[in-house]
Amino acid sequence: MIQVVEHARGEGPYAVGAALAAAGLPYRICRTWAGEPVPDSVEGLAGLVVMGGPMAAYEDFPGRSAELALLVAALEAEVPVLGVCLGAQLLAVAAGGAGRPGSGTQVGWSDVRMTPAATSDPLFAAVPERLRVLHWHSDTMDLPAGATLLASCERYPVQAFRVGGSAWGMQFHLEADKATVDAFVAAFPEEAAIAPGLLESAPIELAAVAPHRDGVFERFAAFVADRAEQTATRAFFTHRAATWEERFAADGPRYTAAVERIGLRPGQRALDVGCGTGRALPALRAQVGDEGVVLGADLTPAMLTAARREGRAEVALLLVADATRLPLATGAVDGIFSAGLVDHVPDPAAALREWARVTAPGGVLLLFHPSGRAERAARHGRPLDPADLLAEENLRPALRAADWDLVHYEDATHHFLARAVRLHP
Repeated sequence: MIQVVEHARGEGPYAVGAALAAAGLPYRICRTWAGEPVPDSVEGLAGLVVMGGPMAAYEDFPGRSAELALLVAALEAEVPVLGVCLGAQLLAVAAGGAGRPGSGTQVGWSDVRMTPAATSDPLFAAVPERLRVLHWHSDTMDLPAGATLLASCERYPVQAFRVGGSAWGMQFHLEADKATVDAFVAAFPEEAAIAPGLLESAPIELAAVAPHRDGVFERFAAFVADRAEQTATRAFFTHRAATWEERFAADGPRYTAAVERIGLRPGQRALDVGCGTGRALPALRAQVGDEGVVLGADLTPAMLTAARREGRAEVALLLVADATRLPLATGAVDGIFSAGLVDHVPDPAAALREWARVTAPGGVLLLFHPSGRAERAARHGRPLDPADLLAEENLRPALRAADWDLVHYEDATHHFLARAVRLHP
């Protein structure tokens, strides 16, 4: 689900909504102008779109604090964000920048110029160097450190920007279609009067900008869709990361005991994929010694931040990485430890193949969970599922298809453990 925040009647998602709908992406609108509460979490969100409005990002208004908190959470979890006008200013504030009054009202059709950085941007790369767009604002913003400026104009230099790799802000109204212009003119007639002929010229102006407008929003929709699974994972774990170690502190000895079963030698190379806060990393380091290599990979940056807080960066190199697309060479490791991950990735077969790719022939894969299958099923109030990937009759052929040989299998009351060996090509 994509969350749209709407601040004023008539300032809806317009072309953004059309692109999301065309891509088959459902969205819901929070109408703050009607008193609807802003969601208090990004969990379950595939994306966040924050529209414009007559408020000021630097002054309090109903829902402002909640919106900023939601934007901060989205940035932390790398949930894709699109902010328009006021939404762009709020994004800048949430990221550490500032909103402020501008040099006067900018209303009407005029050019913005793309910066060199736009040529490699996921949304703006195909946009021409000059683009004539609809402006309707009097405030502006100071970008946070590290933000990338994508479009500018002489009067208001900050017109489009990106924060990190998944959040975009646009001061201008690229979302505009004919209904948008009609609604703005009706809602703000005094501001519309600043730009004579604005309404009459709209059909020609919109026809010129439409292919580029639609392309930007189609690419945003594709960006959201392509990383929906990753977004769901990060949104779930990010706000839990700070207390993860404390919540599961009792599992530490089980992890240590499990790592002992992997059987690596001093000087070898170990990877904990889906390492979380890195509970297995000290035991892996103890096994391969100072001359060995230990890597911890996780999709959620907040989990690795928690791992660093626990001192795990002192015993391992921590990587932000997708378990199905590891940034490692073929045969780069001698052993992989993975706890509670393989049956939760979107494509377990692809994950097992990728883990086989990065493991040298004869290397080891140890799948672990600190609870047995029956214990977990009972905890969730459901019976054991015959289709469960971790059932031996399902896991063995799945491993074999990915060039692993299952050599040991334990589904005990208080732990699950499967050890497999990488087959020679």
